[in-house]
Amino acid sequence: MKITSIKVRRKPKQSRARFTQDALIDSFVQLLLEKEANAITIREITDLAGVGLGTFYEYFSQKEDLLALTIHHHVQRNALSLKQASEKAIKSCPEFDMYIQELIHLQLEQIAEHSPLWKQLFLLERQISNTEIYQKHYSQHVQAWCFVLNQHPEHILREAERLALNIHRISYGFISQTLMVSQHEQIIDWERLEQDIQMAIYGFIQTS
Repeated sequence: MKITSIKVRRKPKQSRARFTQDALIDSFVQLLLEKEANAITIREITDLAGVGLGTFYEYFSQKEDLLALTIHHHVQRNALSLKQASEKAIKSCPEFDMYIQELIHLQLEQIAEHSPLWKQLFLLERQISNTEIYQKHYSQHVQAWCFVLNQHPEHILREAERLALNIHRISYGFISQTLMVSQHEQIIDWERLEQDIQMAIYGFIQTS
């Protein structure tokens, strides 16, 4: 079932409501590490979150809305973490090339730490996100890359938007496809994957 928009019946404005919504998301994420999304029931989610079925339906009209919101939250967190990483990277990498390499390294490090979850999220995104939602998530990441590129003083004369798009095309494609086609309990060579990504991005950096 494709989701055309993320529908939340009750948008949390108070800390208690936010805590409840986050508990539902966290419970779904925990279950997603154990089984396929379509095998997870709303009852399992609410039981793990410690709330009743009625509470779930205060926030969501169906399970797919919770799934879509979970993906959206992780996209936002990933984009935010990239922006935060730029503050650290710019201090240790005065050269622009090294700055980009460090950002790629930090992004991969974060995803590798939670790779089983990211694999499920990438698969789930393709199952439930329609074109418009997918484009919005893609745009968020490109904008985040554009932001961090413009933080570096050497990037003043470079084409930030084009370079940001190509960096995300490469990193997103390499990471998501590597995770999605990996077999159960297969050990991914993250160091080799990083080398491949850095090599592919290097050409675009040199021509930007």
